[in-house]
Amino acid sequence: MPFQGQRILPAAKHMKQLEGILDSSYEYAVFLDTHVAQLRSLYQLAGSRNKQMLLHADLVQGLKNDEYATEYLCQEIKPFGIISTRSGVIATAKKKGILAVQRVFLLDTIALEKSYALLEKTWPDYIEVLPGIVPPMIKEVSERTGIPILAGGLIRTPEDVEAALAAGATAVTTSNKQLFEHYKK
Repeated sequence: MPFQGQRILPAAKHMKQLEGILDSSYEYAVFLDTHVAQLRSLYQLAGSRNKQMLLHADLVQGLKNDEYATEYLCQEIKPFGIISTRSGVIATAKKKGILAVQRVFLLDTIALEKSYALLEKTWPDYIEVLPGIVPPMIKEVSERTGIPILAGGLIRTPEDVEAALAAGATAVTTSNKQLFEHYKK
């Protein structure tokens, strides 16, 4: 079962949030805004607490989000997974055996069609659909691609979470502390 049935993937935007996640019962979580110089110590800390952390590679300050940076992250940091909007990052993560999550923004029909073309090239392990508050789009992307979906962005209430899950999302990524608390095991 993906993410051991965990319905929320808490996302840490800053150190205080990370501390809360590390003290929680969640096994899987996401690093958002980080600095390249902090990565090794953050992953060591998370590992010491038995946390499997995905890394949003596009938000690592001090590191270009390209294939070379991804090789570095996969070889030196060894995250559980990498999230990115960039196809080269996703392809490199997959080649290195790291869980690859392609983030797509569903702004309009043109963006949706471009996302489908991108997904056909990268074929990620997961797709993170943003905004995650549009259940019909979660369902459509899931059915059209057959790739598991993570829903993220603008999800603010338990009802939003439940609607995303009911539409076919495997889990919801969120930095909303109230949702972490509501769904903790």
